[in-house]
This record gives sequence, structure tokens and C-alpha cells, in this order.
Amino acid sequence: MPKISDIQRESRRRQILEAALRCFSRDGFHATTTADIVRESGVSQGTLYLYFATKDDIVVALADDRHQAEAFLNALAESEPDPLEGLFLLIELYGRGLTEPTRADMRRVGIQGWAEALRSPRIQASIVDGLRPVREAIAHLVVRGQAAGQIRADVDPASMASILIAACQGLILQVAWGEAIELPAVGALLRQMIRGALLTPTASSRQGEPA
Repeated sequence: MPKISDIQRESRRRQILEAALRCFSRDGFHATTTADIVRESGVSQGTLYLYFATKDDIVVALADDRHQAEAFLNALAESEPDPLEGLFLLIELYGRGLTEPTRADMRRVGIQGWAEALRSPRIQASIVDGLRPVREAIAHLVVRGQAAGQIRADVDPASMASILIAACQGLILQVAWGEAIELPAVGALLRQMIRGALLTPTASSRQGEPA
């Protein structure tokens, strides 16, 4: 019997994950059965179990795939020569994901994943580990800004990372609920808040009035 190629294997894996994402978004994690995912994906039950032994495996895989995509955003922000502009770019890049209709299912399932993390140490570890790169990117940008004299020395980089991540998670939740949010205005205000909270007096005078 011929072996399937790596490309075919990855294609089948994506087919299952995309079907699971639609099911979880539509019906919720606990109401979705593996049989539902089989019907949605068009693969056999046996094929699904070749790739994922449990629903938790699927949730972890979805989270891991999202975090891999976010790694590119983190790298772009960290590559900015000006660390303050790097922070602003990070806000912009993650903010764009809040307005993309194609990511609506991922946002809904991501929120369900946060809830599942309260009962599953494995899912919690996946989510926490996945957030570590963006935490580190924010902290590194703050440290660089402090070294350059832009950002106040008394600002704790880890705390700044926690605040920005919390703001993003809160916006994800509000968008998923369908609240009417003026995201451009939110982004502008967040930039003003960062300038006011982080910048040294010298850097503030160079920046001028917040945009």
C-alpha cells in the first residue's frame, strides 16, 4: 500500500482541524463529538484517530498553530529599530486580527480554550506556553527602550507585557460577543496611554503631543 506524502499528511491534518474549528465555534467544545468532526471533515473515524487521539489533542493543535502564526508578528515587532514603534506595531498587527472575518471562528474557539484551560492542565500549559513569546517580545522592547533612554527605568517589563496581553484578550472577548467597538479609536487611545505611562520626560518632549 503506498505511503502518503508529508504534504498529503499535512493537508489531511488541516482538513480535520478546520472542520473541528467550525464545529467548536458553532456548537461549543463539549457539545461537539468526534463523530461531528468526522462528518464535518469528510474523513473516517479511523483517519481522525490516526492524527488526534482525543478532542484535547485537537484543541492543543489549534492553539499551537495559532501561536506559530503569531510568532511571525512578534518577530516583526522586535525587528523595529525604535522599540516604542515596535510596541505600537505589535498592537497594530494583533489589532488587525480582531477585524478579519475569516478569523471569527478562531476567536470564538480561542475563548473556549481559555475556559478549558481551567480544567485541563495540558490545555493550560499549551496556552501559557503559546503566550510566552509575545510576553518576551513586549518585555524585550521595553528593556530596549529603557536602555535607549526612551522608557522610564521604573517600568517593570513583565508587568507591561501582562497589561497589553490582558487588553488584547479583553478586546477578543468583546469582539466575539458582537459588541460595537471602534477599534481604530481604541488603538489610538492605547498608544496614548503607553506614551503617558512609559516615556521618560526627555522622550515625551521628543515625541510631542500624542497622536
